[in-house]
Amino acid sequence: MSESLTDTAAATETQILITVATKLGFSVKQVSKAAELFDEGATIPFIARYRQEVTGGLDEVQLRNLRDELEFRRLLEQRRETILESIRKQEKLTPELEEAIRAATELNTLEDLYLPYKPKRKTRASVAIERGLEPLADLIWLQETTQGEPEGIAADYVDAEKDVPDVEAALAGARDIVAERVSQHTEVREMLRDQLRNFASIVCKKVDDAADEKGTYETYYDFQSKVKYVKPYQVLAIDRGEREGVLSARIDLWEERTLEEIDNLIITNDDSVFVEELEDAIEDSWKRLLYPSLSREIRNELSEAAGEHAISMFTENVRNLLLQPPFSTKIVMGIDPGYRTGCKVAVVDQTGAYLEGTTVFPTPPFSKIAESKVALGRLIQKYKVDLIAIGNGTGSRETEQVVAELIGDMRAADPKLEIAYLVTNEAGASVYSASDEAREEFPDLDAAQRGNISIARRVQDPLAELVKIDPKSIGVGLYQHDVNQVKLSRGLGDVVESCVNHVGVNLNTASAALLTYVSGMSKTIARKVVAHRSKIGRFESRDQLQDVPGVGPFRFQQAAGFLRIPESGNPLDNTAIHPESYEATQKLCDKLGIDLTRLPDEKDLLPLKLRNLKVSELAREIEIGEPTLALIIENLLKPGRDPREDLPKPLLRQDVLKIEDLHEGTHLQGTVRNVVDFGAFVDIGVKVDGLLHVSQMRADGKRVENVLEEVAVGDIIEVEVTTVDIKRQRIGLKRV
Repeated sequence: MSESLTDTAAATETQILITVATKLGFSVKQVSKAAELFDEGATIPFIARYRQEVTGGLDEVQLRNLRDELEFRRLLEQRRETILESIRKQEKLTPELEEAIRAATELNTLEDLYLPYKPKRKTRASVAIERGLEPLADLIWLQETTQGEPEGIAADYVDAEKDVPDVEAALAGARDIVAERVSQHTEVREMLRDQLRNFASIVCKKVDDAADEKGTYETYYDFQSKVKYVKPYQVLAIDRGEREGVLSARIDLWEERTLEEIDNLIITNDDSVFVEELEDAIEDSWKRLLYPSLSREIRNELSEAAGEHAISMFTENVRNLLLQPPFSTKIVMGIDPGYRTGCKVAVVDQTGAYLEGTTVFPTPPFSKIAESKVALGRLIQKYKVDLIAIGNGTGSRETEQVVAELIGDMRAADPKLEIAYLVTNEAGASVYSASDEAREEFPDLDAAQRGNISIARRVQDPLAELVKIDPKSIGVGLYQHDVNQVKLSRGLGDVVESCVNHVGVNLNTASAALLTYVSGMSKTIARKVVAHRSKIGRFESRDQLQDVPGVGPFRFQQAAGFLRIPESGNPLDNTAIHPESYEATQKLCDKLGIDLTRLPDEKDLLPLKLRNLKVSELAREIEIGEPTLALIIENLLKPGRDPREDLPKPLLRQDVLKIEDLHEGTHLQGTVRNVVDFGAFVDIGVKVDGLLHVSQMRADGKRVENVLEEVAVGDIIEVEVTTVDIKRQRIGLKRV
């Protein structure tokens, strides 16, 4: 690359960094340093935790926003250069046009500038140009002709050989050329976008004779909303209704006023003899070219914004589900309910290892309740089961009734018996049970039996088990199959990666699926780690990770801090302190009289030794940054801490409710199962989840601006029943 090209590329990159910094409110230095780390291959969890001094303390959310904006700006720059090259090859690139293209900061503006030069298929305007009518179109467009009649002037362009048989054909062709110019006019397009975004409405109707037996789209049979006020979930519902042929929708804008606005931009000389021709061309341009194009663009904008909002909601729900506190010390019985094929039962020990399984038939059509209680009771007593996890699928409530009765019987016989149950979301269990990973783990079990092992394990450690399942299949979304799947996959990948690295992973017990999400890992490396562990035995130190083929210095740097080895002779290997900070940690401990070899035993004395420290002075003394020192101190105080331990445990039950037991005013505790724009679905222990509508979400009655600020998946909340519709199996709730 020549020196001038290198300088140009560097200048362009600098401008990109400045633009990103300005938009996000960061310093150029922060953006520049983060960009360097991204380009080196560093992961966001690694940068956020171990490179705070470099980025000025940017957190994961800020880094992801920075990454996305940086990628967009770089792609925009590539598009800009492609456009300039295309126009340059056409020999139509003027200094003024190049300046305008280089000044464009948004993709729409860039594409509008390129529109007149973009290679296109044959149009009415291109046909008219071929027929020699462009000079007549120029006369109409320039508005400088103030003498004569349009018909007389147009007579000069009549040419039967060129398929222009008369004056009207000549004027019509010229108007086609002008209409296309109007449609490509940058100011016109920007003005119309503004009009559509601020004053247009989206109007939705039911398609005549369309089938909608369940009334899924009844709300939108006759629906209208200003574009700027329409809710994301409404957009997604309308989009889906259109795809299913139930609804039709359009963007509606006051046409007469819109045409006046275009006239004001285009018509500059009322004395021109071609004013009427120009007005006709403008109207044609609006109806035939501009409105179809820009209304599609606005619909796409709405859908994209709604999709991004839905992805944001979905990923936040997934985050909260993955970070549910584990019952890691429990022996768990998992039950996958069913009717005809019975209920599959599996018992797993505290480590998730499969102990024994069976099938019972307490549900219709067999209803072998007594026999099922005997079989379940035998397993409970044999393995000293602490907790029963029941999947929430078909037959769950009938199974729950039997389990609740069994617990009651067993507690009556032995009042000291401590056992409870919970109903857990089984979404994705069948997906996992049929996966290659499940077959490798349990080659001698059928798919149904693998599914209930998954149900049991996801209670013991939701994060470790749910990462084995496609996040789109774990049951906490709305419209997740309707949004941009590339963006959804990336968003979900980000949130799973964030959760796994936030919690940390036991290198000696983690599955390949879990290790895949560790910073610096990949599916291939994760499998190699598991294979190495199986062949050599457990890891005794973090350093041994580098013995795994494919784990070089860079991968080790990215991954090491997120891996835990409780069995290591070095207590720091079971903390979030990175190996690159071990020397500094030793210096700190020597200075404060902390014996690292007895770290867990000194936990009661550490708060006294670490309090009242002069952080800035101490950081300089041991030659590390203040954020790194804060991380070291935090982990010395709580070595091996699981951040999920601070969260409230899921709600356990010993008895069961029916919807018939509920009435208006009943107060209950419930577990939030899903959060959507219009409210939250809450498990209150009956067959169906109740809806806590957004209008009932605050006990003080104040308006809720952001649902996710009020409730999250897994929250245990106090609610009051407001409505019970037994026939439609619907329950309304309000917060108390």
